[in-house]
Amino acid sequence: MHLAALRLRDFRNYARLDAEFKPGFHLLLGDNAQGKTNILEAIYLLATLRSFRGVGGAQMVRHGQKGYFVGAGMLARAAHEIKIYWSPLERKLSLDGQPVRLLGDYLGTLRAVVFCTEDLQLVKGTGRLRRRFMDLLLTQTHAGYLPLLQRYAAALRSRNALLKLPASDPRALEGFTRQLVEAGVELMRLRRDLWPRVAPLAREAGARLAGPGETLELVYQPSVRADFAVELARNRAREQVFRSTLLGPHRDDVQLLLDGKPAAKFASEGQKRSIAIALKLAQAEYLSSIHGAPPILLIDDIMGELDARRRAGFLPLLDRARAASSQVFMTCTEENWPRELGRDLQRWEVKSGALRPL
Repeated sequence: MHLAALRLRDFRNYARLDAEFKPGFHLLLGDNAQGKTNILEAIYLLATLRSFRGVGGAQMVRHGQKGYFVGAGMLARAAHEIKIYWSPLERKLSLDGQPVRLLGDYLGTLRAVVFCTEDLQLVKGTGRLRRRFMDLLLTQTHAGYLPLLQRYAAALRSRNALLKLPASDPRALEGFTRQLVEAGVELMRLRRDLWPRVAPLAREAGARLAGPGETLELVYQPSVRADFAVELARNRAREQVFRSTLLGPHRDDVQLLLDGKPAAKFASEGQKRSIAIALKLAQAEYLSSIHGAPPILLIDDIMGELDARRRAGFLPLLDRARAASSQVFMTCTEENWPRELGRDLQRWEVKSGALRPL
């Protein structure tokens, strides 16, 4: 899989961009605030339909314009054309000239994993971010996961709306509770099955990054410990007080342990950074194992901040990407690009919203 062409119109600081990319390594060089990360953001948007910066569509529109367009040509087992248009009044997504009706039919067309400074929040932030990490990984590898997650979210919204009423209809509440349990049990099963496959990959990546003597563990923590329906019934009085559904997959978390201790509390900043990178390396390795080829890797200006040992932790994945004729897009300045990548790469200059090969 590789991105063959990228087209941007009024996206971030790009009024117009038309670029073609070959398989291999692409090094985006330039000073800060020139648009390097915006290119990675556009590629990630094509893969996941969201920004890795945690912003909405309005923040990605070029100043003074009504909307943005992101288009791509990609090659995998077949060639595909993707078009995304966003404005406050209109949103369009098409694949090979046909409107996309169901997101589950689209997601997975282009697979990408991003490494960025925001990843640190996977360790330091709330459980919502780790749930999103789980959901993205399962969406990229399990065709039925997104529709299931959407069904659960719809039942949860309806159930919470009823709980907020002074006097809710018991029959309606029971109906949405039944929908919640049916979808929730399956969500938790898929999440529970995921971690025995991903945790060893994260542990191995953590060992490469940190060296011997530190052990990383990932422990799935569902908020439901036994029977979901029974626990909901037991919590009904508390739900009436808080007017909200207090347990279920929307409250799940993943505990990150370093040498048996919670990483968020006991790990140093450097260790937290290594754990965040290990999680993303595990994501990329897992996608590679499922689909038989590495995803597109998007590395946003972090290699220059890592010491030689931690940079070396990337090399097995980068070597596999090279061997599989996949793609790596990496941003950095001229001063801090990692020389150990060698010269087998395409260098691009990014300046004031313009991209040109060097």
